[in-house]
Amino acid sequence: MTHNTEASAPNDWQPLDWLTVSGFKSLQSVRKLQMRRINVVIGANGSGKSNLIKVFSFLEALRAGRLEEYVARAGGGDRVLHFGAKTTGELTIEVSFGNEVNRYEITLVPNELDGLVPSNEKANEEPLSSVGAEAGISKDVGAGILSWIQSRLDRWQLYHFHDTGRHSPFKKTCALHDNEFLRPDGSNLPAFLYFLKMKHAESYSFIRRTIRLVAPFFDDFVLRPMRTNDERIRLEWKHVGSDSYFDVSSLSDGTLRLMAMTTLLSQPAKLLPSVILLDEPELGLHPYATTIFCSLVKTASVNAQVVLATQSPLVLDHFEPRDVLVAERRNGASSFTRLDAKHVDVWLEDYSLGQLWEKNEFGGRPNVETRTTRLAANP
Repeated sequence: MTHNTEASAPNDWQPLDWLTVSGFKSLQSVRKLQMRRINVVIGANGSGKSNLIKVFSFLEALRAGRLEEYVARAGGGDRVLHFGAKTTGELTIEVSFGNEVNRYEITLVPNELDGLVPSNEKANEEPLSSVGAEAGISKDVGAGILSWIQSRLDRWQLYHFHDTGRHSPFKKTCALHDNEFLRPDGSNLPAFLYFLKMKHAESYSFIRRTIRLVAPFFDDFVLRPMRTNDERIRLEWKHVGSDSYFDVSSLSDGTLRLMAMTTLLSQPAKLLPSVILLDEPELGLHPYATTIFCSLVKTASVNAQVVLATQSPLVLDHFEPRDVLVAERRNGASSFTRLDAKHVDVWLEDYSLGQLWEKNEFGGRPNVETRTTRLAANP
């Protein structure tokens, strides 16, 4: 499946090279973890897959000036630090872009209020000053290296389309003009689709055709302001060969998730987040829908980086060994290893990558945890 995007990524867009993390949840010490355009993270439950993705969310919170809020929601600094403040005295994160052309680093330490405060922060070795209890990265400076790094962090986004229940954000109306970006929970999906239909017809047409591959009963979305309130819109659609009314409640959970992910991954390149974060996005998808989804990930990775945590061997089957990060947890600490193609190439003649994972040929399976007193602390 190919999609000719209507615009290419910005000329100065530089991918994330590597990530260093120490002292964050189960990530005791992860040094210069190399990041590719596609990063499929696999591992057992509790191995640290989700914690790796949370590092990106944490950086996004720092940029947005929500450090205090993030730590409070996490249950305090003790719950963020690796096994708490008694074990871990500081948390450090460093990211590098474009072959180390631009770098950002921050170190945070616990305070007496069970919070975290910046103790050292710099962009390309230039020190930054904190803004009260918030990180210096949250202060808009207008130009220069720091502004460049801020613009990248602004375009990182973690998406959760899991909630498709009765009170799901998908099933509510949204503001018609809430269309600057697709929100992480998909709550503005109809407004964003309406915007794409009006302003980016090629992308909208591709989204419609892709959904029809998996849901052939689907004809098109019905995107229009509500007749009773022209400032609101809800997700409505047409069934092939019928003029009956259908809204979002008539869609299966899997179809609804596929619609949201297809929209996310098929939007014009200039609108894509620079880093797209997805945690177990395959939940509820039919195997054929999973195949379509993986194809969309590959297309989106031309103009964005994708970090995808999964427990699905079927998802793994659609990617190359070099795309895979294997998460392992030993003695309470997570490690991540890029899969070595040389190690599995000979096996791929007879087995798929997912089958090899199930056969435990390259790890990412549950291990017996070493029992120490540390394990009574937070994961």
